[in-house]
Amino acid sequence: MRLSELIGGELATTEDVEITAITADSREVQPGCVFVAIPGTKADGSQFIADALAKGAVAIVANQSVKIENPGSAKIIRVDEPRRALSELAATFHVTQPATIVATTGTSGKTSVAEFTRQIFSGCGRQSASLGTIGIVTSKRAHYGSLTTPDPVTLHKTIAELAHEGITHLAMEASSHGLDQHRLDGVKLSAAAFTNLGRDHMDYHPDVAHYMAAKMRLFRELLKPGQPVVINIDGAFADDAADVARGRGLTVMTVGSKGDAIKLNSVRLQGFAQVLDVTIDGRNYLVELPLVGAYQVENALVAAGLALATGEKADDVIASLGTLSGVKGRLEIIGRRNGGLAIVDYAHKPEALAAALDACRPFATGRLICVFGCGGDRDRGKRPIMGGIAVDKADVVIVTDDNPRTETPASIRAEIMATAVGAFEVGDRAAAIKSAVGMMQEGDVVLVAGKGHETGQIVGSVTLPFSDQDVIEKALVA
Repeated sequence: MRLSELIGGELATTEDVEITAITADSREVQPGCVFVAIPGTKADGSQFIADALAKGAVAIVANQSVKIENPGSAKIIRVDEPRRALSELAATFHVTQPATIVATTGTSGKTSVAEFTRQIFSGCGRQSASLGTIGIVTSKRAHYGSLTTPDPVTLHKTIAELAHEGITHLAMEASSHGLDQHRLDGVKLSAAAFTNLGRDHMDYHPDVAHYMAAKMRLFRELLKPGQPVVINIDGAFADDAADVARGRGLTVMTVGSKGDAIKLNSVRLQGFAQVLDVTIDGRNYLVELPLVGAYQVENALVAAGLALATGEKADDVIASLGTLSGVKGRLEIIGRRNGGLAIVDYAHKPEALAAALDACRPFATGRLICVFGCGGDRDRGKRPIMGGIAVDKADVVIVTDDNPRTETPASIRAEIMATAVGAFEVGDRAAAIKSAVGMMQEGDVVLVAGKGHETGQIVGSVTLPFSDQDVIEKALVA
């Protein structure tokens, strides 16, 4: 791609050069690069402009006020918002995108909604992918370990690669950080969704109002008037999100107990599944959802709403709901033994642990058994809180290790055990999990919480291979 094609301006022939890459990291600059100087809290990109020029950058994108000395033949492009410019340039450079892209924002449920939407699209016969916290998932491959919303260059490169692989439908997460930092700018969205809002990321956002405003950039700025948004009407701040969407001129579709696009009439338990009675366009459907947890019902309906919003038929969407499989590490059903059920969940904060235990409780006709720990070098205050939550909501609690990092594992466990009266302490996580699975009887539910989709255990500064899923699977057949 030529520089004139990238920036869309008229350039003299001598200035119009071939572009090799776009980056905001001076360490990645190579001859032919466009370097975008991003103002940052830890480091200001303008400090690295000279280095980028020395390495062969052919264009520099920077704030209006940045002074650039001796640019040589490099083109200087002045912008008001370098972060937005980086995303838009990345979108232009990696121009190919799937025909249908949907994005979900909210505090909880983004990962599940994105992956459920992918599965529904796939069930409707589409070549689909999901992108977010657990990484990239398609019907052919899974690459775990991505950020919720990757940096814009990585994001647009990934989107283009998926399109070249034949992906026509992409479901992605939209985090508050990603939206606030313009990482999704340039993504050609077809629809978007809102799950709920709670108090989170207050180390980044000054207050909940700012947090909500960052989420709402998805509706206010990234979607075009007339495009559809799906809102979980039973989620916190649902009405506020709907007001923002309507103010932008978007088409609001609500799902849930008072939903207009998908109305949830009732839910009843059937073994370890949930049977939903829903109404779509005046027609009633019964669907057996093979997932545990009331909030997974909400997530599944939001995903179904996104599929409807982008043109899928109701009969196909309902059929796909009945085949959903849990997202890796999110109330993920691993297997059964002696009439009991083993589940893995990523819950590693007090509210999340409480929610996961509450979600499992209705399915435990026997005992609810919880295995969990707390990470080292992190918030110590949550440890006694989580200990108390565990013994209050579970019948049997086993306190174990969870990424102790540089702290002494026994000390972390002691802080949890201080409030976990009656809990068992088993430091070795594999042994703790095997112990829980070994005591499973008819109607018991074992919840292994904290690590979710992670495939390593951080001890000291070393990450050792470890998977809750693998340990459970082996224990189930032992």
